[in-house]
Amino acid sequence: MMLTHLQIYDARERHLVGIADVALAPLRWFQRPRRRPPVRRILLMRLERIGDLLMVIDAIRDARTAWPAAEIDLAVGSWNAPVASLVPGISRVVTADAPWLARDTPGDSWRTLIAKARAWRSQRYDLVVNFEPDIRSNLLAWLSAAPARFGYSSGGGGSLLTDATVYDQRSHVSMNAQRLIARAAQGHDLPGGTSSRLALPREASSRARNMLRALPRPMVGIHASGGRESKQWHLDRFAAAARAIVDARGGTIVLTGSAGDRPLIDRVAADLAGVRVIDAGGTVDLVTLAALLAELDVLVTGDTGPMHLAAAVGTPVVALFGPSNPERYGPIGEAHRVLRVDLPCSPCGQVRLPPERCRGHVPECLDRINVERVVAAALDVIDGPASAARPVRT
Repeated sequence: MMLTHLQIYDARERHLVGIADVALAPLRWFQRPRRRPPVRRILLMRLERIGDLLMVIDAIRDARTAWPAAEIDLAVGSWNAPVASLVPGISRVVTADAPWLARDTPGDSWRTLIAKARAWRSQRYDLVVNFEPDIRSNLLAWLSAAPARFGYSSGGGGSLLTDATVYDQRSHVSMNAQRLIARAAQGHDLPGGTSSRLALPREASSRARNMLRALPRPMVGIHASGGRESKQWHLDRFAAAARAIVDARGGTIVLTGSAGDRPLIDRVAADLAGVRVIDAGGTVDLVTLAALLAELDVLVTGDTGPMHLAAAVGTPVVALFGPSNPERYGPIGEAHRVLRVDLPCSPCGQVRLPPERCRGHVPECLDRINVERVVAAALDVIDGPASAARPVRT
């Protein structure tokens, strides 16, 4: 069976999706609309985690530019709904918790998920765009019965779309998303570039400023949790880097993370005795976290959702990359510093299923990033012109 069109690194999963693609192939003859209707209602699908959503906000901006009068709904996992509501240009946020993407909860059952997708028919969408290259979410797009459905064939299910394109693995997620919108919006002038920011509510910004009131700058965020074992840097090195930054420039360390990250945050905090620390781990909602990140001078983190959240509110990051490829998943913008080690096997991209030799410990591609590199990168950001231009808050 020829499976060269599928970009799925797990062999068993690739084989199963290939079989499904063969079975779905006859649908291809029924997916060609005779004439595109006027686009008045649009559904954009981004069901994955927070970083995946934030990497497509420029594409969402392009969609709003192409169809300024259209109603544009955004389908996300419920975990992303608070942040999705901050994305400019969105008319309404709808939720669908794909079980293969949920982490802390089981997600919706397939029965519920299919019912939600079929309910989208009542909205009479003229266009659905699925930003995820996955056969399962392409099925949900098909169930919407929209006459025009754009997405990727690279994760299978291309026959479920009226227009399926290949995901470019050499390009950043944001660029792939923008190309997908450009393909759907042929004939429209689009701005391109990477300039979009989240629109933070005034109340959230006030809460964040009150948390940091009267504390000295620079404000240095430390998000120690990698989210997955394969992306986890040493906790003691996070603490050592934080202490060295404060020793060099003074200021305040702001620890971030979810309630589930509490054990990791506590270990870092314990190593920072005597350092001025604000512990926001698990104590703020997602919108307030975004506002808190906007107040920082720099965030030190791995390849995480908060990395993208900081970038989306204009805060520079020092990002530590191991198995994932920063050319595809790095923070969007020019002010950031990406640190990685160039090993023959890196980036392998095997974040969910790392090689056996990389399990149970910090993988070599992260282990070789030392504290000195992190501190130097953070000080470079703090001392740079962008930091000098930030307002001093008391």
